[in-house]
Amino acid sequence: IFFRETEMSQGNGGKGGMGGRQVPVTVLTGFLGSGKTTLLNHILSSPDHGLRFAIIENEFGEVGVDDKVLQENTNEDVVEVMNGCICCTVRGDLVEALKRLYKKVSSFDAVIIETTGLADPAPVAQTFFVDEDIQAMYKLDGICTLVDAKHITQHLDEEKPEGVENESVEQLAFADRVILNKIDLIENDESIKDKEAELKKIEDRIRAINSNAQIIRAKHSAINPKNVINLDAFSLDRVLEFDPEFLNTDGEHMHDDSVSSCSSKFVGEVNFTRLQMYIQSLIGDMESAMNLFRYKGVLAVRGMKQKFVFQGVHMIFSGGFSDSEWKEGEPRECRFVFIGRQLDKESLIQGFEDCKAEETLRFNVGDKVQANVGKWVEGVVVKQWDEGNPYRIELQDGKKTNIWGPIDSDQYVRAVSKE
Repeated sequence: IFFRETEMSQGNGGKGGMGGRQVPVTVLTGFLGSGKTTLLNHILSSPDHGLRFAIIENEFGEVGVDDKVLQENTNEDVVEVMNGCICCTVRGDLVEALKRLYKKVSSFDAVIIETTGLADPAPVAQTFFVDEDIQAMYKLDGICTLVDAKHITQHLDEEKPEGVENESVEQLAFADRVILNKIDLIENDESIKDKEAELKKIEDRIRAINSNAQIIRAKHSAINPKNVINLDAFSLDRVLEFDPEFLNTDGEHMHDDSVSSCSSKFVGEVNFTRLQMYIQSLIGDMESAMNLFRYKGVLAVRGMKQKFVFQGVHMIFSGGFSDSEWKEGEPRECRFVFIGRQLDKESLIQGFEDCKAEETLRFNVGDKVQANVGKWVEGVVVKQWDEGNPYRIELQDGKKTNIWGPIDSDQYVRAVSKE
């Protein structure tokens, strides 16, 4: 649970629990990889909106990654609702957290709840109408659904097992506002001739599910936070029209059992080249990439002060060194999570852990070696762990050319032959 405090704007809302006011709550939902955490980062780092709010963060998996990313923009401690889906397995934790938080947030402008990408928003919204204490303390202000413009049609068309709801459809059906995100992926796709027609086609598909929600286009989740907070938009009457059983607490939300997650966390660092090769092996095969809904991580790279943050959806990968550096005394660690269908969990975890940086290098500074630059050229090691590479080597080519030895193996760097 994150707290962001800036200059407080005028609070609104009626009388609430414990003699206070009802704190507005925005539920932020959207399928895996739609850009929810990126949007929260924009809100946390924005100096413009002048709002005070708390964020409740939920992740699907045993190792949290988003909390590490979000903590870079807040000075508060984090208590994360995690290791389960907020709409079912940890729903009771959400109720307890909201009650525990009320005294601290009763004067805040809003609470934002980010659900996991596999959550059905209905049970989360239901919480604010079936629990009397929560109903007195909070009001559900609106449900904001982020949509990945590149992949939404694929997810809406997905056939689910009998009795299992399509989360993407449910997330759109309950939305009071839809953020059509990542439209740059459509605009930059050379295979799409008419970009505007494609975007309108996607918007028509959304309106066929929910004709009431306003649709806002966005790139990289960059929108005015006031398009998310204090919407005063949730209508119980509208929800009951398309879901008469909304207030029935006996219903059970069923997830697709073929979808799961795997994750790992270890104290230590990775070899950057090994990591790049591993990620490429995952997304280079279309069939396996299509079953990889979401992957993300925060990593310590040997030889680099900056944290490496990566994320991806199917075959689309993005990652880079952030502006945030590992602090003095902060354990340099690596954590990642994969979410998808029919995951080979053992292979995914082993592949990631195989990216660990070499603890001891074979060559020291000053050692003569041969470097593979398409052919073997002699050189001298001038530095270990330079820019994420085990070696920087000065070639003995008459030009003192400097190159990197990316992996400490005979494939790239070997001892000078004694012959």
